[in-house]
Amino acid sequence: MLNAFTWVFLAALGAALGTRLWLAARQVRHVRAHRAAVPPAFADSIPLAAHQKAADYTVAKARLGVIDVLLDAVVLLALTLGGFLQLVSEQWSRLIAAESLWHGVALIVMVLVIQSVLHLPLSLYRIFVIEERFGFNKMTWRLYLVDLAKGIVLAAALGVPLLIAVLWLMLQAGALWWLWVWAVLVVFSLVMQIVFPMFIMPWFNKFSPLEDPALAERVKGLLEHCGFRSKGLFVMDGSKRSAHGNAFFAGFGASKRIVFFDTLIARLTPAEVEAVLAHELGHYKLNHVKKGLAVGWAVTLAELFLLGLLAGQPWFYAGLGVQTQTLPVALLLFLLVAPTFGFFLSPLTSLLSRKHEFEADRYATEHAAAAELTGALVKLYKDNAATLTPDPLHSAFYDSHPPAATRIARLRTA
Repeated sequence: MLNAFTWVFLAALGAALGTRLWLAARQVRHVRAHRAAVPPAFADSIPLAAHQKAADYTVAKARLGVIDVLLDAVVLLALTLGGFLQLVSEQWSRLIAAESLWHGVALIVMVLVIQSVLHLPLSLYRIFVIEERFGFNKMTWRLYLVDLAKGIVLAAALGVPLLIAVLWLMLQAGALWWLWVWAVLVVFSLVMQIVFPMFIMPWFNKFSPLEDPALAERVKGLLEHCGFRSKGLFVMDGSKRSAHGNAFFAGFGASKRIVFFDTLIARLTPAEVEAVLAHELGHYKLNHVKKGLAVGWAVTLAELFLLGLLAGQPWFYAGLGVQTQTLPVALLLFLLVAPTFGFFLSPLTSLLSRKHEFEADRYATEHAAAAELTGALVKLYKDNAATLTPDPLHSAFYDSHPPAATRIARLRTA
């Protein structure tokens, strides 16, 4: 039976869906409107053909994103008000008691698997059609299937035990279960900061020490100048999956390491690589990773507290088309609908991320040449087919990095 919360949910879903489609349309329209000419700030460094390729690539991804958004909405409605979640719950109840831990585990895992399978065709289209069309895909079908199998094994080995622990605490830890679950998730995230770079990443990619002696010496000097110690400086074989380039830090403490894509090393000069590294060092030195974790923990705590309140309210279940009122079902419903209600907070998280990028750029200009970082970014924009003319509102919602023109303008005045 529909109740007041049903209409609140439908209103939130309609508003989020409408806004997403509107933003996608704005992005396509804005990018296509500026396709004919390279922005003046990039006229000397990016050819018109590269600019138009970036525009077409951006439009293709935006159109696929529209399908993805519509599919998400249809699946969400089918699972909730469409009654599919209740149907699955009832079917499992014939085998396992609805109030049991294993009923919750089976229900959540099954729904997550269904969602993944339904989104699989879009993932394949993105990789083997869009990325292939624009010259970025290096993934073979064999490698894709191997990655998929490894991902399933990883989810089973890490995700399922975590889910069991969370559900067990929800069922056994009393009224403050949400606080105990939060503590487990915090510990898990910290452990993953160590486990991920040391064991999981090498399972998917090959990591080799930086071999270029001149570049290694330059990097070593920068690390000493910045007072940074890491477990190692590695080059990752990103080129076996994609032509895109990147660099990043991973891990905490003794496990932290600096990673360059081999595609990035091949495209940039040693001075430009040094400038990119200085930017990444800025993220570490300015505690952006720790701040990001702290914000994530605070949000998770608030969400779990809210879930603790909602889990005891019959209107929460009924409003979403479910009669089975158990804590595992409440968790699943919350995971399904929270992104809809949280969508309009996206500009805040994007704003914080862009602020961190500006701060890391400023740190980089204090330890490397601003012109070299500018040159590296322009090459990456060109080689990765990143649009130079995003729609401002679309960028405010979705982009974790500042728009190219704004970022380059700041660096050129540094």
